[in-house]
Amino acid sequence: MQQDAIIIGGSFAGLSAAYILARARRHVTIIDSGTPRNRFAAHSHGALALDGKPGHEILDQARAQLAAYPTVSFVEGEADSAEGAIDDFHVHLPGHAPISARRLLLAGGMEDRLPEIPGLKDLWGKTVLHCPYCHGYEIGGGAIGVLATHAMAGHQAILAADWGDVTLFTNGMPEPEPETLALLESRRVALQPGIVTALEETGSGLVLVRMANDRSLEVKALFIGPEMHIRGGIVEALGCELEETPAGRIIKTDQMKMTSVAGVYAAGDAARPPGNITLASADGVTAGLGLHQSLIFPKDHS
Repeated sequence: MQQDAIIIGGSFAGLSAAYILARARRHVTIIDSGTPRNRFAAHSHGALALDGKPGHEILDQARAQLAAYPTVSFVEGEADSAEGAIDDFHVHLPGHAPISARRLLLAGGMEDRLPEIPGLKDLWGKTVLHCPYCHGYEIGGGAIGVLATHAMAGHQAILAADWGDVTLFTNGMPEPEPETLALLESRRVALQPGIVTALEETGSGLVLVRMANDRSLEVKALFIGPEMHIRGGIVEALGCELEETPAGRIIKTDQMKMTSVAGVYAAGDAARPPGNITLASADGVTAGLGLHQSLIFPKDHS
């Protein structure tokens, strides 16, 4: 049976879109690998009425509620290819027959590629973090580090100063521009030159930042800006146009979240910065509305 929509990615954006379509009695298949981007964090923060709740519990509850709608089905796995055109798309995944649908929604999110620094991956989501808005309050003030991995690291350090006493580890990156240096000074951010060679967790739960010049510094948490890539190759295979942002390349969409390919929609981290579960959910709602209306008024959404 041809579905009205296939949603690739069953995290906050994909499930939010599915709610809209399910309540419109549309037939929807959600394909999900069970590896959401925020799986490394023990708790979610900043989401209305859900502060401190583990992300996987929020998603489990959402899936259970969606499963009550008779037009919704779930497929566990990683979609590896898609082809077709509006009203006739086909998605393939290992060990499963092809699934066809009139519309596609890409909500697979981003993949964080971390710097190859010994010890960093083991601390990712615990004391090595990406977002002060999500995790800064729980640090409780004190010594915080920001590891320069991109040109916006100075901006990240300036922001992080609201959550503690910040040291910016320049890590071989060029010195910030004079205007940024002035802001860093006004925010009392210390600059620590030199290459970071390793991170270690101390017995007291701090992060020991080791450097090539034999110096080391302890911080309560270290913020980084990971290199972000759109997950999988389906976006490229379908020919969706991308756009550059300070956070990396994302899928270009219109106001109702349709991509440059007619009938293909995108929502969540891969289609809007910054990464945040509330923003991803809202993006999914917008995409669900746009996709549903395109099924009714196709000339307005082609």
